[in-house]
Amino acid sequence: MATYKSEEVPLKASAESVFGRLSNFESLKNLLAQVPEDQIPADKKEMFDSIRLTEDSIELPGGPVGSIRLRVVERKAPSRITLKGEGTPVPLQLQLDIHPIDEAACRAQAKVDIEIPAMLRPMISGPMQKMTEQFATVLRSIPF
Repeated sequence: MATYKSEEVPLKASAESVFGRLSNFESLKNLLAQVPEDQIPADKKEMFDSIRLTEDSIELPGGPVGSIRLRVVERKAPSRITLKGEGTPVPLQLQLDIHPIDEAACRAQAKVDIEIPAMLRPMISGPMQKMTEQFATVLRSIPF
């Protein structure tokens, strides 16, 4: 199993607010609906429109591998949300750790555990680390 971690990103919200917003994906539907059309590249619009959210899961179009579903398998308020890949080509787990700083701020870190064959790690490690960092960057743009 290979592990990729993002940097810890500071968020201007309490750990409870961040956990509350991110532990139920349905609460993110309004956020997706508010993304301006001109902010979505034309070649990604269909993919963006194909994102499906439920309370416990997020389904993302996965290109040639088909859709990728991540389902919540652990909620530990207010410090951890863990998702597990369903129907993914390889076992995958995404964990978001939330660390309180004070009543109005916290830090968050994304961690991805994925089972990659040793021969493929050199090719996959860079893109996986970049994806993990991008996930953390997206957290900064979410209004909590």
